[in-house]
Amino acid sequence: MTKRLLPFACLCLPVALAAQAPEAPAPEPWSLHAQLTYQLQGHGGFTAPYEGDNSLQDRREVRGSYTTTFFVGRRLWEGTELYTNAEAFAGAGVSRVLGLAAPPNGETYRVDSTTLKVGLARLFLRQTWNLGEPTEAVADGPNQVATRQSRRRVVLTAGKLSGTDIFDANTYSHDARTQFNNWSLWANAAWDYPADTRGYTWGVALEWLHDDWALRAGSLMEPREANQLELDHDVRHAHGEVIELEHDYELGGQKGALRLLAFQNHARMGSYGEALALAPAAPDVTATRTPGRAKHGFGLNAEQAVTPDLGLFLRAGWNDGKTESWAFTEVERTLSMGLSASGRAWGRGGDRVGLGFAANGLNQDHRDYLAAGGYGFMVGDGRLAYRAERVLDAYYALALGSFGSFSLEVQRFEHLAFNRDRGPATLCGLRLHLQL
Repeated sequence: MTKRLLPFACLCLPVALAAQAPEAPAPEPWSLHAQLTYQLQGHGGFTAPYEGDNSLQDRREVRGSYTTTFFVGRRLWEGTELYTNAEAFAGAGVSRVLGLAAPPNGETYRVDSTTLKVGLARLFLRQTWNLGEPTEAVADGPNQVATRQSRRRVVLTAGKLSGTDIFDANTYSHDARTQFNNWSLWANAAWDYPADTRGYTWGVALEWLHDDWALRAGSLMEPREANQLELDHDVRHAHGEVIELEHDYELGGQKGALRLLAFQNHARMGSYGEALALAPAAPDVTATRTPGRAKHGFGLNAEQAVTPDLGLFLRAGWNDGKTESWAFTEVERTLSMGLSASGRAWGRGGDRVGLGFAANGLNQDHRDYLAAGGYGFMVGDGRLAYRAERVLDAYYALALGSFGSFSLEVQRFEHLAFNRDRGPATLCGLRLHLQL
């Protein structure tokens, strides 16, 4: 009898042991993080035979900026998370962030005062529906509660956020606090993405992820005035839509990604062509603003790891440029590329070094408007000898353990604000980033 029961006992034993084993602890429902970034940037004199109201100062100039963000996240129930970010900010960009289509400090688009201010940066709800097994662990981080998710899932995000939180991501160039600092390198400069002057807006985005593919779509609120803090609540005539298709792949055993983006914005924008027709000698695009004007454009975003320590990136973008630049910067054509590498080869695996290049341009209507003495919200020298603005951005980020980094950077500008008569100019910077 004992011999007959032995096989049965052997089968039951693992089941009994599994039943007695302790369950894996549930992920922590809270996510609490903070960051501090201080930047100091300056440039010397450069050639400038004339200047206008929006010109970069051609004399020596040094400016600093400061931001602190507190990231709080809470899992409400399985698949549902709530996030809020409080942000303190102070300082100023060089020349009040005027005179360059691609400003050098990625933090100053949300800094407007030398006096410390505090505001609500983000407040959004994220709902994730996993569509299959297995699920993978996702580590706790800023705006990410520790969780598990499937490679096949649907994600809905709604609330106050930045459009770049979801769209136009890039492993090597997307974070101005730790990577490239120039506006036309950490984002697609031709995507006039809806946002207030600090880079945030209210909206909704839906993502469908299926293994190596992702499709994202979103609708976001536009500012009431060009590059201003107040958002336009007349959402029938003021809104921006964006859609992005992403494909992740491997090439030679190294990861890569390709993203295609399309957008259309509606806002109370003016027309460069109408402004010139109305006042050829002194055009003012703000005098032609009409509710519901549209702007559309496209973007390409690619990244490719060459080795585990070296990666390349590329962005290209275009928008029709018939209506005035409204939320991000005054660029209608852009091409940027570069590389990012770790310091492992010289025994500093946590360090990063980057070298990037960007060329930005305008369409004919915008060129003619600036040449006639018109002004946008960022550029305008009173006249224009057009050339594409070019920038070279290089940085070295020294890792401070897990607590952040200290960066040295140099940016070289040619044809400032699309004007071959101004520049070149060289800007140097220091950047301290701390994180918890």
